Amino acid sequence: MKKITLNLSLLLLLGIGFSSCGTKTEETVEVVEEAVVEPSSFGGLALYTVRDSMASDPKATLQAVAEAGYAYVEAANYEDGKFYGMTPAEFKAYLESLGMTAKSAHMGMVTMENADQLIADVKAAGIEYFVIPVPPMGMFTFGKDGMGMKGTADELVAIMDTLGEKCNSAGIKLLYHNHDFEFKPMADGTIIEDILLEKCNPEFVNFQMDLFWVTKAEVDPLTYFEKYPGRFKAWHVKDMNAEGNFAPVNTGSIDFKRILAEKEKSGMEFYLVEQDQTFGLDPMEAIKISHDGLKEIGFK
Repeated sequence: MKKITLNLSLLLLLGIGFSSCGTKTEETVEVVEEAVVEPSSFGGLALYTVRDSMASDPKATLQAVAEAGYAYVEAANYEDGKFYGMTPAEFKAYLESLGMTAKSAHMGMVTMENADQLIADVKAAGIEYFVIPVPPMGMFTFGKDGMGMKGTADELVAIMDTLGEKCNSAGIKLLYHNHDFEFKPMADGTIIEDILLEKCNPEFVNFQMDLFWVTKAEVDPLTYFEKYPGRFKAWHVKDMNAEGNFAPVNTGSIDFKRILAEKEKSGMEFYLVEQDQTFGLDPMEAIKISHDGLKEIGFK
């Protein structure tokens, strides 16, 4: 697209030229090409990655996250009605002052007794997605054999549908976040992720796919995109190194370009860099490496 710009002094000169002695004055009209400027900030960060610095100095940490180029964040701390020591309104306002928003929040502390209050506070913070990070309400297990769940997948379906209806009524959305155990058969052969996808009401319950944990479970994300299109509204993007550990984006073995090519089929509306552990690398440095990696892969 082109636009025509006329300098004020040029207009005055033209006016004088046309009014004096009937003499025509020829002037050059400048043609300016409009440059297409790519946004400097894009993508999201799961604040769990920088949890230690968020605990000690949340405002300075959020400023550093913004300076690293992230456009939005996912909260991972809520206590006594506050996000990182800030009321929902304060948290929202401070993020806005940095040019960021909170897109989602991991709310693993939810119970049927506190759900309404948590949902109200998430909404008051301007957060659109209420995320269940592990089976809630005492169902999650962790031991020498790794992560797991007690109870049945059908019980988890009932909890998710109830919470999903509550979120929907409040005008926000519910997602379930996976690890690897949801893709592995339970003692009865049940695969938790499949039961959730098949039985939860898609009007109220959708999913945040953690691409590292799906890969760790030796499952192809594209298989799930094909079988359950449109259900994976968010992704956690983190890479896997040769030892099978967390790594900054685009420094490991996960083929993110192949996965990103199926973005539309998956239903992905937003994504977040997350690195649970950085293994000696400063987390702030890790998130900068990951942001550069996002750009190289083609995330926007």
